[in-house]
Amino acid sequence: MSGIRDILSFPKVYQLWQAPFAHRKFTPLLKHNDLSNIQRVLDVGCGPGTNARFFRKRDYLGLDINPRYIESASRRFSSKHGAPCEFRVQDVCQYHPPDNERADFVLLNSFLHHIDDENSSAILSRLHDVLAEEGHVHILDLVLPDSMSISRLLAKLDRGNYPRPLEHWKKLFTQHFTPVIFEPFDLTRIGIPFWKMVYFKGKKQQ
Repeated sequence: MSGIRDILSFPKVYQLWQAPFAHRKFTPLLKHNDLSNIQRVLDVGCGPGTNARFFRKRDYLGLDINPRYIESASRRFSSKHGAPCEFRVQDVCQYHPPDNERADFVLLNSFLHHIDDENSSAILSRLHDVLAEEGHVHILDLVLPDSMSISRLLAKLDRGNYPRPLEHWKKLFTQHFTPVIFEPFDLTRIGIPFWKMVYFKGKKQQ
């Protein structure tokens, strides 16, 4: 599996791998949110800019620790976005924006299943300091089904080592954020659910 992970670290290969499902992953997010009302987006683990096209004309910052991804994203999107758009090689835990630059829309798309529980918890805790008071965190991620299925096999084969059962995701998310939406969904091809996913929308705990 290390060979596949290495190959997918190249932006073009990653984009081809993600292309059939990139828009479908966003379906529940688009269903529940009016993106035209967003002021500032922080995309954590932004990869090669896969999500940026959904936020044209919105103030957007993408963070990723892979320099290849950031170089590709900057080349493809920064000058065509229609609003301030920046991509940085940076760990979100080292990102400290001033209060007036906190994001009202923080996105983690298929990111946390690459991170163990301890570090995922640290990241989610850190998001409180980068999220505007009335903002929301939006998480799309890979579910590990309980029963044997194509979905479970593909989750096990994914280059992320930490797909989690649905209840595990819920516990992890709600330790840090008050839930607004917790919605499981399927990514299908020819009517077959290939991947089980979950969409979480949360707000700061009071």
